[in-house]
Amino acid sequence: MLTRRIIPCLDVKDGRTVKGVNFVGLRDAGSALELAAYYSEHGADELVFLDITATVENRGTMVRLVQDVADRISIPFTVGGGIRTKEDVGRLLSAGADKISINSAAVRNPDMISGFARLFGSQCVVLAIDARRNPGMPSGFETIIDGGRTATGRDALLWAQEAERLGAGEVLLTSMDADGTRNGFDVDLTAVISGNIGIPVIASGGAGCEEHFRDILREGKADAALAASVFHFREIGIPELKAYLRSEGIPVRI
Repeated sequence: MLTRRIIPCLDVKDGRTVKGVNFVGLRDAGSALELAAYYSEHGADELVFLDITATVENRGTMVRLVQDVADRISIPFTVGGGIRTKEDVGRLLSAGADKISINSAAVRNPDMISGFARLFGSQCVVLAIDARRNPGMPSGFETIIDGGRTATGRDALLWAQEAERLGAGEVLLTSMDADGTRNGFDVDLTAVISGNIGIPVIASGGAGCEEHFRDILREGKADAALAASVFHFREIGIPELKAYLRSEGIPVRI
């Protein structure tokens, strides 16, 4: 079995890390720079930085903050939010990002995926999918964009499969139903996606205890588990979480 990854996520607004429930009700969780440095030093395998209002505010990602974070960490670093052009990608990679995450813009222009993959390599392109339960969809899950504001009518699994064909190297899959609830990741959603595509799936949304990570990595077949508030507020320590997962037979990096 391949080693599973544990990934903290920094949802950033105006330079501060924030966290909400079901994509609303944001509260401050601290300095993005300080948290990034802490995670790099305390066992995180990677870091994801999402500028959560860049798309709806129609602006680019905060490049200077990305550069400052990259200077403080020594783990792979994915950046998303407001990315629309190859120039946007180039600026972020030059600032120190290892991978970029695209979401709403890719739904509106799927050729963006193949274009970025061709220019920068599939390993650089992470497709973020925010999904919500919808019995009317073939898979039972619908793709939502614009930070949870816009329903697309696009099936989440079919979109993930299309993105893989277009050259995406990884899927960052967030359950809007579970996000911020701490009731557990959406195992059903994650299993549907991870069982039907051939690229890695990062599960996001709903972590509340160590057992939730075990369940999503085992039953959900996720390649990585991403969380925010339980890490930001030090309710779960990453070294302790990894020790627990190893005791449950799930391979993780020390």
